[in-house]
Amino acid sequence: MRLLLDAMDADIAKVYAEARIDGLKPSYVLELLRLHASGPMTITELAQSVQRTHSGTSQKVAAMRAAGWVRTTAGADARTKRVTLTAKAARITGRLAAEWRATEAAVAELEAEIPYPLSQVVTDIEAALRRKSFHDRIAGKLARDPAWSAAAGQADSSLARSRAGPSAPKP
Repeated sequence: MRLLLDAMDADIAKVYAEARIDGLKPSYVLELLRLHASGPMTITELAQSVQRTHSGTSQKVAAMRAAGWVRTTAGADARTKRVTLTAKAARITGRLAAEWRATEAAVAELEAEIPYPLSQVVTDIEAALRRKSFHDRIAGKLARDPAWSAAAGQADSSLARSRAGPSAPKP
C-alpha cells in the first residue's frame, strides 16, 4: 500500500514540477490549504484540524518553514507557536486548491474503474483494526511461530548469562 501511495505522491510532485512550483511536497498541501482557509493557527490547532499528531505536525511545520512555505511566531505563551503562510505560499493556494480538486476527481475516476473503491478499502480496514488491532494480529502470529519463540528464548538465556557475570574458569 505504501508503494502505491508513494507512486501517487510522485505523480502529484511531477504536476508541481511541471507547474514550476519548486520545493513543494504533496504531503504539505493539506496543511497549507487549511492555513489558507482558517488563517494562522498554533501547531496544536493545525494538528487537530488535519487529524495528525502534534509531534508529526511540528516536524512538518519545521520542514515547511525551511522550504519557505510557512513562518512561525511565538504564541500566547512560550510553549506555543503560531503558524502562518508566507507570501510565497499564499500566491499558490489557488493552484493548490485546484490540484486538490483534480486529485480528488482522479481518485473518483480510479474508483469507478475498479470493483472495490479505495475509500471503501480504507474504511473496511479501519473497522477491522478496531475489532482487532494490528499489534494483536502480529503478536498472535508470532506466538505460534517457533522461530520467534526460539529466538526469544535464546535472547533471554543470553541476557540471564550476562547478568550473572563472568563464568568461573573451568579446571
